[in-house]
Amino acid sequence: MKGILVLVLVVGMLFTGTINTLLNKLQDLVCVGGCDNPDPSKRHYFEQPVWQTLNMFIGESLCLIVYYLGLWIEARRSPVADGYHAVAVHPEDPVSVQADTAGPHSPLLTEEIADLSHAHEASAIPLEGKLNLLLWLPTLCDMTATTLMNVGLIHISASIYQMLRGSVVLFTGTFSVWFLGRRHPVYRWFALVMVFLGVGVVGMSSIIEKPDGDGVGPVKSSVSGVLFVVLAQTFTALQFVIEEKIMARYELPAIKAVGLEGIFGLITTLTAMPILYYFFGVDENNFFDLPVGWHQIISHSQILYAGIGIIFSIAFFNWFGLSVTRSISATSRSTIDTCRTLFIWMVSLGLGWETFRWLQVVGFVILIYGTFVFNDVVPPPPIKACRKPLVLEEEDIVADI
Repeated sequence: MKGILVLVLVVGMLFTGTINTLLNKLQDLVCVGGCDNPDPSKRHYFEQPVWQTLNMFIGESLCLIVYYLGLWIEARRSPVADGYHAVAVHPEDPVSVQADTAGPHSPLLTEEIADLSHAHEASAIPLEGKLNLLLWLPTLCDMTATTLMNVGLIHISASIYQMLRGSVVLFTGTFSVWFLGRRHPVYRWFALVMVFLGVGVVGMSSIIEKPDGDGVGPVKSSVSGVLFVVLAQTFTALQFVIEEKIMARYELPAIKAVGLEGIFGLITTLTAMPILYYFFGVDENNFFDLPVGWHQIISHSQILYAGIGIIFSIAFFNWFGLSVTRSISATSRSTIDTCRTLFIWMVSLGLGWETFRWLQVVGFVILIYGTFVFNDVVPPPPIKACRKPLVLEEEDIVADI
């Protein structure tokens, strides 16, 4: 029975994650002006990354409803709720892999280190009241990263966008050394170099090979799209590191954390929208011309329904992802996320949104190999310098708890 439940959760995570990216790209491909013009460069498409960011935060804020609904059900079932163990706030956080693979019940840990883990859980301070505002900082990172990624998605295909998001492993692995005091063994640095090479090849495939789609979608610079998406991963990695720093000290259910970030993101984005419009969007018809964006949303049913789908897909993706986190290992999650990228690629090819590129295949293979080595899914190459240590150093394991 448990195996069937896990399968349902995994399929749900794959489906909602795939749909979310495809719906965002679908919005970008909707023509909103000059659609009959034979010259594709004269057509106008839906290009409103700020509205898409708002969609994401609405979806995340729904997780707070799920959290309080769960509390209500638990309170009716039993006057004393069971304890919980903190997991990664976001199911895509690659740093959580190390924590999961060397958790308090892992054979890699000695009894002394396991005792330290349980002591941390017992001494953690509940994140309540004004302390919840600590989550506003990672929310700002999330808002910046999501907006940059939405801009990048306008310029490149959905599959390349999803592959480039894999570079977050590179930045998160590096930031975890700088800000969390982690020490990666040599084979993980080798893996990060492979991720860097893979991202570079994938990015080059969108630049030097023929453009996508036979006139489908806006004519844009692939270089700009690649740079926007990769730059966004630095903010995403910073968000993960800040969240982990907070979760290391405070006790907070992950689903509540996602919901709170959704609420904070909604407040911040709604506050920023009129300011951005006043300074950058008036009479410009650009990303920050928000009244035009609203008119396009309500005037084109395809954009409106896709936006509703984005809201619910991101909400369910977070719920499925966090449920999967509790049910299987983090290494399995990284494999599942690879399947999501493949599904996005296959659907995009099937819909004619992009063309097949061999260079993209090569880059994807290199990127996935580096990610799998970093997450201990596959062994590192049989080179003495990259040999995996038989036992992780105690100091490193404690840092991951």
